[in-house]
Amino acid sequence: MLELFQNNASLFIDGFKYTILASFIALIASLIIGTLMAILQLSTNNVIRRLAKAYVEFFRNVPLLIIVMIFYVVIPLYLVPFDGFQAGTIGLTIYTSAFIAETVRSGIQTVHSGQMEAGLSSGFTYWQTMRYIVLPQAFKIVIPPLGGQFINLIKNSSILAMVAGLDIMYQGDLIASTTFNTFDTYIIVGIFYLILTLPLSYYMSYLEKKWAVRS
Repeated sequence: MLELFQNNASLFIDGFKYTILASFIALIASLIIGTLMAILQLSTNNVIRRLAKAYVEFFRNVPLLIIVMIFYVVIPLYLVPFDGFQAGTIGLTIYTSAFIAETVRSGIQTVHSGQMEAGLSSGFTYWQTMRYIVLPQAFKIVIPPLGGQFINLIKNSSILAMVAGLDIMYQGDLIASTTFNTFDTYIIVGIFYLILTLPLSYYMSYLEKKWAVRS
């Protein structure tokens, strides 16, 4: 296994870099979009609320591969071209944002309605109250499921391999097909994913305990 890694270190490292980049971009973007969709699902405007709900339900119930293929194959035919990395990252972002939206929405609804009323009566606007009062409390509540979504996002980034996204799984497939050492190759690939997911898992547990003590 060590010899396999040494002989293909550059490919493994390059793939790992793309996995980190795709995961980081998708994590930040999906958190922003998901939070926005969570808020819009609670809007008093019936049209906005239904559109946000439709977005969440559609992308939660469509396979990630189909979403990625839409950006990799369909959209380039009619609009703008995307390479494998771009298509995979966009698809991963949209897919994950739908799950984050549901997680954050449940957190917001757990916060007592009096918090919103108190913010509005203090002169804050709806969005200011949501930003400074409601959302901070909601995020503390949903840390465990939100951490799970982030970890799933990193693991789901392997979808980039299906569209030549140059990620660690893509490089692993390439190495396995040329060396015929599939077992050791995918063990190494799995270790690279653990390098990302384990620290994140421990960090989310740390935040959960830290905020629980403060509460």
